[in-house]
Amino acid sequence: MRTVSGEGSGKRDFTTRTLDGQAVLLLAVQALLGTANALSGTFLPIYLWKSSQSFAVIGWFNLTQFLVSGLTFWLAGKWVKEHNKMNSLRLGVALSGLFYFVVLLLGKSAVTYVVPLGTMIGIGNGLFWLAFNVVYFEVTEPGNRDRFNGWAGLLGSGAGIVAPWISGWLITVSTGERGYHIIFTVSSVIFAVAVVLSFWLKKRKASGTYEWLHGYRQLRQKGNPWRYAVAAIICQGVREGVYMFFIGLLVFLATKNEGKLGNFSLVTSLVALVSFWLVGRLLKPERRRAAMLIGAIAVTAVIAPLFWPLSYRTLLLFGIGTALFMPLYILPMTSTVFDLIGSTEDSAKKREEFVVLREAGLTAGRIVGVAAYLLVLPYMEQSTYVVPGLMLAVGAFPILGWWLMRGLVGRAARGRQETETSS
Repeated sequence: MRTVSGEGSGKRDFTTRTLDGQAVLLLAVQALLGTANALSGTFLPIYLWKSSQSFAVIGWFNLTQFLVSGLTFWLAGKWVKEHNKMNSLRLGVALSGLFYFVVLLLGKSAVTYVVPLGTMIGIGNGLFWLAFNVVYFEVTEPGNRDRFNGWAGLLGSGAGIVAPWISGWLITVSTGERGYHIIFTVSSVIFAVAVVLSFWLKKRKASGTYEWLHGYRQLRQKGNPWRYAVAAIICQGVREGVYMFFIGLLVFLATKNEGKLGNFSLVTSLVALVSFWLVGRLLKPERRRAAMLIGAIAVTAVIAPLFWPLSYRTLLLFGIGTALFMPLYILPMTSTVFDLIGSTEDSAKKREEFVVLREAGLTAGRIVGVAAYLLVLPYMEQSTYVVPGLMLAVGAFPILGWWLMRGLVGRAARGRQETETSS
């Protein structure tokens, strides 16, 4: 017997693997967002670096972005839960497009406004991803979440194959800042298209009252599974906080060529596309625990090439290894956390609060990661091992994340077996 969840019922369907029209449309909006970010976001740290010659400027921009995004999640939770989550999603996309338009207008002087710019993109990201994650929970089930996440990763990788390569080529062949102006303009247009497309997403029912301190109360309860889940999410955020911007910067510093960065993104995204497709197709809840362990160990092991002399070849080896194994870690992690949100009817009704709690964990981890980056900046010139040491220190956190999540990941398999037994 198939169980159907509806919006917030808490019933879980472990059997369906099919994605409905709303899930496909949500994937399309995410794909457009990913394409726009791949076009310009990949090269934004390079743009800031070339204008400032400062690692600290890039660090403070990202620290501001993460802080504001996390705060936006918490504050906008009331709007999303009690009013209109689709307007939050659209406004988030629109602000992201406006961000690149403002960078375009500021030109090289953008480096003097990294805190306001970080605030703007932080608000945009917070509004979009809060609404996106709530809608994602509502249009998927435990049985098809791995497939949705696999498609999301596949589309993101597809965007990463083409968009950065085009951007790198445009920047390389254009004189002065013209290439950057083109890609920032195109990104703004794509964000506008995503806003239009989002109007075909159905307005979803708002219900309940937002509880500002719900997440805090979960963490205070002894034995509450969210204590382990949030700790694991923090581990994920520590790695993301540095890797999201520093890898691309390292590639540029090693090659002094934006075209090489585009090629790097093309190759690694192609590998990630295949990996996400395979993992999303083959991964089932009962396989998540083993897959996550293999992924955690592997993405830590592939950091080893960074201890060799920094070059495009060593970075490419690291990038390919990461792209190949990261889906094994991130897909079980994401699916299990959202299964935990829908584990009971009560928790499903608090999905907005739990999405905010999840983001709080990511924000805390990302802040720790960026803080570590800023702390080691004064020592980068003193030893060639400072950068790889930092990458290993933050990059090994997925192993701790698996250890914290291992019991929760196992629950998915047990839940599925219980559902099949009772049917």
